[in-house]
Amino acid sequence: MTDKIRVAVVGANGAFGMKHLDGLKNIEDAEVTVVSATSQEKADGVAGKYGIANAVVGLDAVLERDDVDAVILATPTGLHASQTQEVLKAGKHVQVEIPLADSLADAEATLAAAEAADASGRVAMVGHTRRFNPSHQLVHNRIAAGEFNVQQMDVQTYFFRRTNTNAKGEPRSWTDHLLWHHAAHTVDLFAYQAGKIVQANAIQGPIHPELGIAMDMSIQLKSETGAICTLSLSFNNDGPFGTFFRYIGDTATYIARYDDLYTGKDEQIDVSKVAVSMNGIELQDREFVSAIREGREPNSSIRQVIDCYRVLGQLEEQLA
Repeated sequence: MTDKIRVAVVGANGAFGMKHLDGLKNIEDAEVTVVSATSQEKADGVAGKYGIANAVVGLDAVLERDDVDAVILATPTGLHASQTQEVLKAGKHVQVEIPLADSLADAEATLAAAEAADASGRVAMVGHTRRFNPSHQLVHNRIAAGEFNVQQMDVQTYFFRRTNTNAKGEPRSWTDHLLWHHAAHTVDLFAYQAGKIVQANAIQGPIHPELGIAMDMSIQLKSETGAICTLSLSFNNDGPFGTFFRYIGDTATYIARYDDLYTGKDEQIDVSKVAVSMNGIELQDREFVSAIREGREPNSSIRQVIDCYRVLGQLEEQLA
């Protein structure tokens, strides 16, 4: 390994591929040596924008290179599990965007691959960004210090996506999913903040006639501490986009909007000193690079987040 961790970003032309590139350029220990996209034209465009020397098409062209230590996968959800396993088999570290998989069987198979890779010191991490947003970090720090305990979380995940388009408004070749993608953020975060989930229930609205997915969903969770979580998800919401979290606790109420945090009375809380950046994606990538450098398990490793996917698997069975 060279002085810097040499990183490849696969799916670099997508919205989240670019978010990772924006974060990585601020990390001194990291160097992006190659970007990959679905076409040479798209790969060249991203490489030119970010000043990266090498642009290729597909994952195989990345894994055969000897100037790549670690791979960040920002590819379609259906490819996450198999591509994560391919990267680990090739002997490289991997961070895969959320979700790890879109089925419990694939998530468990990827965990097995990650455990097998442990012996060779491979880092296998999932991009559960909510663990890294400064807003949620501050709440987590106060929980760890015994200053705050979650009694209830009320979460809204709302988008307006009645056509198959991505976050950039471009047509998708795959279909997004409220349960396996968007609910994964909250299911994992609730367990991270309030303890292991011991009860989970879900209902969903009508199935979209063309996309074949439910456009509205409601999920209830309970943790081992007795805390509860109510999650509402929709692709039908013609209003503010995103996910908004309300923490109701024994000593305070917090409202988290991505990297920003407010009191229950909507007074902003300064989170600028929580971490070295105010960008959750950058902090996630810093953890990935640091774990590789230090030879340790990262926060949001596959092992740490697998329970989230087991809960999602249970919810899928209920919905079926």
